[in-house]
Amino acid sequence: METKKIEIPVMADLFARGEKPEYLFWVGCAGAFDDRYKKVTRAFAKILTHLNISYAVLGKEESCTGDPARRAGNEMLYQMQALQNIAVLDGYEVKKIITICPHCFNIFKNEYTDLGGNYEVINYIQFLDQYIENGSIKLDASMLGNTRITYHDPCYLGRGNDIYAEPRSILKKLTGDFVELERNKSFSFCCGAGGAQMFKEAEPGTKEVFIERTEEVLRSEAQIVATACPFCMTMLTDGLKYKNKEEVKNFDIAELIVQVLDL
Repeated sequence: METKKIEIPVMADLFARGEKPEYLFWVGCAGAFDDRYKKVTRAFAKILTHLNISYAVLGKEESCTGDPARRAGNEMLYQMQALQNIAVLDGYEVKKIITICPHCFNIFKNEYTDLGGNYEVINYIQFLDQYIENGSIKLDASMLGNTRITYHDPCYLGRGNDIYAEPRSILKKLTGDFVELERNKSFSFCCGAGGAQMFKEAEPGTKEVFIERTEEVLRSEAQIVATACPFCMTMLTDGLKYKNKEEVKNFDIAELIVQVLDL
C-alpha cells in the first residue's frame, strides 16, 4: 500500500515567517520515538491535514512533559522538565494544545497550571468527535461492516478526565458490532503500564495486569481492540502476542478513521 506523504509544519519555521498556528500538536515521547505509536502520530497528522487545520509541532524543541518522572516520585526532575516546556510554549505564544497521549493531556490540563502553564488542552479523541459531529469527517457504521470492535478505556482519559462518550460515539459510527469489555468506563481496568509501571519490573503476584486485561479482550470475541493511549497500545499488543492471539488487532481510533477514509 502506498504511503501518502504529508508536510508537517514546525512551529519555529512558522514563527520565523510571522505565522502563528491555532493549535500546537504535542506529539509526546511515544509518538516521536516508539515505532508502533509513530503510526498513530502519522494517522492523526493526516486527519489534521485533511481538515485543513492550522497547526504545528515543536519538532526537536519538544521534550518529555515530566509525567513519568512525577509518577515515579522524582518531583524535582518533573518540575525542571515542566518549567522548560512552559518556557518554550510561552515563547511561541501557544494557547491551544492537542495531545495524542492521555498522560500528556492530563498533566498539561491538570498539573502544569500549578507552575504557571495555562493552556486550552484538547485530547485528540474529543477533537475528532467534534469534527465527526459537525460533518467535517463523514463516517457511517457500514465502513467496517460487522467487524466486532471493543474499546479499552485509558485510565487518564476515563477515570482521570471523564472522557467516556466520545471514543464510543466514534467507534459506533465505524461498525455495527461494538461490544463493551466486562470492566468498562469508570469501572474499567488498567492496562498495567500507568504510574510509571511501564518502566519497572513487575512486583510479586500471581498474574500480570496486562494479561488480566488481555483475557477480558479475548472473552469479548472482538476482532479489533481500539485504544487511545500509547501505554495501553503497548501493553495490549504485548498481551495478544503472549496469548498467541495476534489475529486480534489493536488499532488506535485515529488509525481506524484513516483506514476507512483512505487518507
